[in-house]
Amino acid sequence: MKRNEGIHRHDISDEARERIKELLPGQAGKRGGVAKDNRLFINAVAWQTRTGAPWRDIP
Repeated sequence: MKRNEGIHRHDISDEARERIKELLPGQAGKRGGVAKDNRLFINAVAWQTRTGAPWRDIP
């Protein structure tokens, strides 16, 4: 995995995000709002899964 500036060690990489971006909500031309970047959501889901913390504790 390539290290990117400003990305923490547990955050999703640019390469992984590119592979899943078509599966994520918030795309232009689809119903609903357009997401600026789903990286924060993906990182939150990964953190919650890794730690087993309740959703209300997501930073």
